[in-house]
Amino acid sequence: MYPFLFKTVLTRFSPEQAHHLAATAIRAIPRVGLGRAARAFTAGGADLSVRTLGITFPTPFGIAAGFDKDATMIEGLGVLGFGHIEVGTITAHAQPGNPKPRLYRLPTDRALINRMGFNNHGAAEAAERIRALRASGKSLPVIGINIGKSRVVDVDSAIEDYLESARLLAPVADYLVINVSSPNTPGLRGLQELDRLEPLLTAVKAASGRTPLLLKIAPDLEDDQVAKIAELVVSTGLDGIIATNTTISRDGLDTPAEKVASMGAGGLSGAPLKARSLEVLRLIRAAVPAELCVISAGGVETAEELNERLEAGATLVQGYSAFIYRGPLWGRELNRGLAGIRAARRV
Repeated sequence: MYPFLFKTVLTRFSPEQAHHLAATAIRAIPRVGLGRAARAFTAGGADLSVRTLGITFPTPFGIAAGFDKDATMIEGLGVLGFGHIEVGTITAHAQPGNPKPRLYRLPTDRALINRMGFNNHGAAEAAERIRALRASGKSLPVIGINIGKSRVVDVDSAIEDYLESARLLAPVADYLVINVSSPNTPGLRGLQELDRLEPLLTAVKAASGRTPLLLKIAPDLEDDQVAKIAELVVSTGLDGIIATNTTISRDGLDTPAEKVASMGAGGLSGAPLKARSLEVLRLIRAAVPAELCVISAGGVETAEELNERLEAGATLVQGYSAFIYRGPLWGRELNRGLAGIRAARRV
């Protein structure tokens, strides 16, 4: 049903409008009682749990940052089978993001281009919302919180801006992520330079207390940069790395070049990112201790691809773009598919 719905209904709306419709439906799931049917969206009884960051994740597959920017869909996404929800990117200051249109579909490539620009209502509001959700006593997925630099703050003042978010959000997060890799905030990717990155990681680590802290990096780094950042993550005592964010590359697309060019700047996500994301995962895993949490994101759509990331050394795996093309049962499908792959190997 979903492919038909996507082609005949959802494509009549702009990508951002369609996302808001989906968000409304996801937020309604717990209110209409589907939360009690959560078992229908699991792996059919198989144990897919992963222990990392001092937390037990019910499944290795979760939603990447960018889907639930303001922490309003956590409970519903958990019901749909995602073992962890990484909310955000959240900034210390509320901000509207970039002018619209700012989100584009590339169906031929199973991809998206976005230049959302960290649109969110700010760290204080998100912290209060998550605190209230936790106080409700409801069964929740693991909640990660992704933080980024506010647009109104210049790069030289970035550390204090990140610290403000960390102080507000670390107490309500299961884990916290420093995002220095989005292409949609001016100057942000420059924070991946080692001389800027080390003091940022050190400061946010101290402000986060016991909350596990991870770093999210771009796929467009050179291989030696990836290795050096991985070494820095270890030496500064962070708990993990997320690889990767969206790419500024437009190589290898089947969508006509003129159409892609008309969409303008932004980060490309989805299937075209698969090969590079897998390469970066392998580079990181070769450079860090086995116990360091490495979360792989970028181009994962099927259970086979999920399993491939895990076999390549990912501790956990995230997805986002394929949700748009596969629909609300996507998380359940990947969980059950992974359980089937593992069961077949035991026979």
